[in-house]
Amino acid sequence: MSQDKSSTFDKQNPRQLAFLALRDIHRRGAFADIALNRVLHNAQLTGADRGLVTELVYGSVRRQRTLDALLDQLGKKKANQQPPDLRTILHLGLYQLRYQGRIPASAAVNTTVDLAKNNGFKGLAGVVNGLLRNYARLAANSPDPLELPAGDMERLGILHSFPDWMIELWLQQLGLEETEQLCQWFNQSPTIDLRINPLKVSIEEVEAGMQSAELAIQRVPTLVSHQDEGNGEIIPMFSNPAQLPQALRIVGGVGAIQELPGFKEGWWTVQDCSAQLVSYLLDPQPGDVVIDACAAPGGKTTHIAELMADQGKIWACDRSASRLKKVQQNAQRLELQSIQISTGDSRDCPEFTNVANAVLLDAPCSGNGTLHRRPDIRWRMTPEKVQELTVLQKELLEHTATWVKPGGVLVYATCTLNPQENEAVIQWFLEGHSQWQIEPPTVSFLKEFSTPEGWLKVVPYRDQMDGFFMVRLKRMI
Repeated sequence: MSQDKSSTFDKQNPRQLAFLALRDIHRRGAFADIALNRVLHNAQLTGADRGLVTELVYGSVRRQRTLDALLDQLGKKKANQQPPDLRTILHLGLYQLRYQGRIPASAAVNTTVDLAKNNGFKGLAGVVNGLLRNYARLAANSPDPLELPAGDMERLGILHSFPDWMIELWLQQLGLEETEQLCQWFNQSPTIDLRINPLKVSIEEVEAGMQSAELAIQRVPTLVSHQDEGNGEIIPMFSNPAQLPQALRIVGGVGAIQELPGFKEGWWTVQDCSAQLVSYLLDPQPGDVVIDACAAPGGKTTHIAELMADQGKIWACDRSASRLKKVQQNAQRLELQSIQISTGDSRDCPEFTNVANAVLLDAPCSGNGTLHRRPDIRWRMTPEKVQELTVLQKELLEHTATWVKPGGVLVYATCTLNPQENEAVIQWFLEGHSQWQIEPPTVSFLKEFSTPEGWLKVVPYRDQMDGFFMVRLKRMI
């Protein structure tokens, strides 16, 4: 059994910090972002070293199944028979050798051996050294040392590091070629999208501020897919020269978000472009009464307020009082006055019956449209949990629909690509509620994402955004 000797090792060492975060994830079940923030909070690191810690943590979680397959193939003991901390250390070494081409193989091996020595595995340092050098030799003489099974589901699952059930779902939904494209996209490091606050600043001013800080930043046009008839490849194409009105994308490392120009002044907030589309689909108007049924942490709530020019009333509802504090903090930083807080379960809020011009139900979901941004979801989510979420989604939709006035609208949205949580939920609702119907988007650039059925789908590898499903429903009477 390993002894915790990490206190004797330099805690400003990025690989040691990555190990501590991963140990927190594997031992205690911590979420990757929380574990990472914990180790970075007091660390005095350069921007490059912070980026390395982030890449090692998220990358090792993301590629966990592939790394375990390599351990099974190369080690005398299978991955699940290794001491847990040693397994984590070996993951870090293999991740650098396999996926971090800019790190010399000798550096990846030697720093991982040091990790083993300084975290209770001095006696096994030779084993670590031998296994990693063996992989490096194989990689130098083979296109890919990883041995793969023949079947598509298991092959893709091991190669791209996803559970079999998730691969099977995508194969049924998308077919082999597009499933592979989706897997590749989810294994990229995510960009950071900003939504500028037009009530305080122009997009040009935020651009100038970021450029003065030497950050690479770009506007984000809406995208559609185009199929190259020559080889069948799906290529993202700019559908329209007009950009998303409030969106900027930072390309490359950024350091601490709170230190970027304009954060403290409330000039912008971090929000993926596909999440920004949801509030445009709702299309709230100044003076409206709007209810955000599952509001925390408030990205869409504050966007709604900006689109309404902060005129009207927005109820931010959530059953978690602690998470609603984030809504309040975001609203205060952006200096928005129209947002009111309501703590409670949105399946039981009769006081809102027939009061809203518009309701947003950004429903709890499996989140598999955000797997590049939240890599541990792939290991936490199961088909059984998806089934439980589907029941919750239907209950929320059934009740929040009662909040809408006749003639009003409800937008149902999820950040998942799972039809069970999307199309099936909407079809179930419409079959039982004849007074509701799907309404096309009222904002022109959203039509690029529309399907013949009337809902909107954002597919990551085609649209270069998180995966999302959204639909605008209108109450007729």
